[in-house]
Amino acid sequence: MRESILKSLRDTLITRTPLEDLPDDVWKRTSALNTWGTNAIEGNTLTWHEVRQLVVEERSIGGRPINDVIETLQHERVFRDLIRRKSHPIGLETILELHESVFRGVKVDAGRWRRVNVRIIGSRHIPPRMERVIDEMDDMIREYEKRDIEGEDSIALGAWLHHRFESIHPFSDGNGRVGRLLLSLHLLKHNWPPIHVLPPNRARYLSSMGKGHSGDFSDLTALIEELMARAILDLLDQLGTALDELKPLKDFEKEGPYSAQYLRLRAGQGELPAVKKSGDWHTSKRALRLYRREM
Repeated sequence: MRESILKSLRDTLITRTPLEDLPDDVWKRTSALNTWGTNAIEGNTLTWHEVRQLVVEERSIGGRPINDVIETLQHERVFRDLIRRKSHPIGLETILELHESVFRGVKVDAGRWRRVNVRIIGSRHIPPRMERVIDEMDDMIREYEKRDIEGEDSIALGAWLHHRFESIHPFSDGNGRVGRLLLSLHLLKHNWPPIHVLPPNRARYLSSMGKGHSGDFSDLTALIEELMARAILDLLDQLGTALDELKPLKDFEKEGPYSAQYLRLRAGQGELPAVKKSGDWHTSKRALRLYRREM
């Protein structure tokens, strides 16, 4: 994804509506989508329809494990509270509070660093031993603050922060969800909306995290950029002008010079900002114009 395209879309969004002033119904839908995705890739059984019913429509659901429901409700509240947190520095206390707030009543050690040694399923990486966790987390926060002050690109820094946190794996369980909340908070602090890691993104997400253990964060950064474009397009579809309405790619063929097949290829490659809805890619007139200008 071209940086210039992303920044143009972001500037359009925050010019129309600063992130801290997003309408409540829009922020609620955003938090529901984020909550469903982050929980689903960790095995939570609630479907998107059920999470939307529970969070957006505020209607009860039945026949689901109580812990899955509690995690969903608590994560959604924590996610929405990130807007308040964005004006405060990120520290160790912040991370402990995120874990405790999401997993209160679900995990016996909610809000406490792990006291056991752990392995990451499916990964060759071995997190540091339990006695090293606090020192490693201190080092992570210090390096993050230093790189942030030096003005490192915010998306690249977010990729590094997220990967470093997951590599330390400071909690006995729940690291993925807290790590993605931490990434969302970092992005909000730098005036980017949160991204949503959804079930279709899971394989690529895990692969890019695995590649990061060798020091190569290019795949993870590219994934965050693509997910960022989708998050912005989704918000602009709700808040923008007619230029921001998401439509199937075939609707743009008549405007030329690209065929829908070509646009699908570029969307799949992450070059054209687009969102997949009902199995087909959708984009906006604004996003397509930016793509044409840059290409």
